[in-house]
Amino acid sequence: MSNEDDEIILSELNDDDLVLQMMDDLYDGLKEEIAEAVGILLERGWQPYDVLTKALVAGMTVVGNDFRDGILFVPEVLMAAGAMKGGMAILKPLLIETDAPKMGKMVIGTVKGDIHDIGKNLVAMMMEGAGFEVVDLGINNAVDSYLEAAEREGADIIGMSALLTTTMPYMKVVIDTLKEQGKRDDYLVLIGGAPLNEEFGKAIGADAYCRDAAVAVQTAKDMIARKHNLRG
Repeated sequence: MSNEDDEIILSELNDDDLVLQMMDDLYDGLKEEIAEAVGILLERGWQPYDVLTKALVAGMTVVGNDFRDGILFVPEVLMAAGAMKGGMAILKPLLIETDAPKMGKMVIGTVKGDIHDIGKNLVAMMMEGAGFEVVDLGINNAVDSYLEAAEREGADIIGMSALLTTTMPYMKVVIDTLKEQGKRDDYLVLIGGAPLNEEFGKAIGADAYCRDAAVAVQTAKDMIARKHNLRG
């Protein structure tokens, strides 16, 4: 065996090993390798939805769990999410073509007066990593911004984030406006941010308070599944 760097040739791996390698590459934030591996699985006849769920979402779940447990930190998660995006760029048009099951759609932004968006960005990326479609409204969103976007995009979820105790109350303004317009039941409202807690979420009438990005993903998955079952 040569002592040269043993380069892993992705195309020479069998499907199972390739998926495991993709999970490692996602974890390490290797965008080009992820894009290449997605291409290889598609060439081998994999359905786009299976590539998404069995390789990419599975890999991002590990990233999310390690982030939650303090093993990974924000920069690593952002790199992993960037690699995930490289794979998603290839899969997105194919998923639309094949009418793959959709996880759901979320509009997310920080509330009026709040410009702190690291947490919000993480949630948006982790939600995309879990297969949700995410429309990021950015920072400093007034009530109309949320409502118009949710309606325009046909969203299932409205996500609001705040880092300041002074901007937290604005979340209630958004929820109260939804109630006034008779639209509160049209959306799941998830809130998050450092100064918030579960009591606050209940007090303002949110569907759930999510303490971090991993919890937000799990909560969204559970609530969307429950909503589909009720309709089913």
